Amino acid sequence: MEAAVGVWNQSPRGSIAYQGTSLDLKNELKYGDETRLTGRVKIETPLFFPNLYLMATPMEFKEQGSKSIPFTFGNQTFTANVPFTSKLKLDHYDLGLYWGIPLLKTATVNTVNVDFGINARLVDLKAEVVQGGVSDAKTLTVPVPMLYAGVQVKPLSWLAGEGEARGMVYGKDQYFDLVARGKLILFDHVFAAAGYRYEKLKIDESNVKADVNFGGPFGEVGFQF
Repeated sequence: MEAAVGVWNQSPRGSIAYQGTSLDLKNELKYGDETRLTGRVKIETPLFFPNLYLMATPMEFKEQGSKSIPFTFGNQTFTANVPFTSKLKLDHYDLGLYWGIPLLKTATVNTVNVDFGINARLVDLKAEVVQGGVSDAKTLTVPVPMLYAGVQVKPLSWLAGEGEARGMVYGKDQYFDLVARGKLILFDHVFAAAGYRYEKLKIDESNVKADVNFGGPFGEVGFQF
């Protein structure tokens, strides 16, 4: 079993539209980096039952922006060159089922392990624009099936490197989540870790078009048995 909590510095890029004009996250919505808590739990099961990987990733941006031309968001039209407030929430939750390559850990004397599996991600999206007394918002919950692969390399008893990849491509929709992590075993079963995480999401669902990516460093602490 392994459990960890940490913080991820999320740097947004890309654009989003709801039934109207595309809005640039960085240049028009004026979103900057945000640091959010994250959490994950891995549970290993006996025999040939799948192992479990649970993860929660809150993500929310809110800022005052402007656009040089009139634009539409949902059923509303907003005035050019007048400040507006927007919020984008993109929380997501994962349940993964995975299996390790049989006998690989044994053959490498617990130095290398490779996992493959499937991942179900639930995306809780909310986008909102407010300008004076005019506003519109869209709430959307999207289930995303993904493939999962992970690798762990432990050259020393106190040092490990890990990589994780989750992804899917379905028609015009695509979602990729990549993680690189270095771990230091501090004492007994307690560890500290740091790394980099990158997500890319492209969807066209329920009048919402998003082509966004988020990347940045993270740190976490946890325990493992």
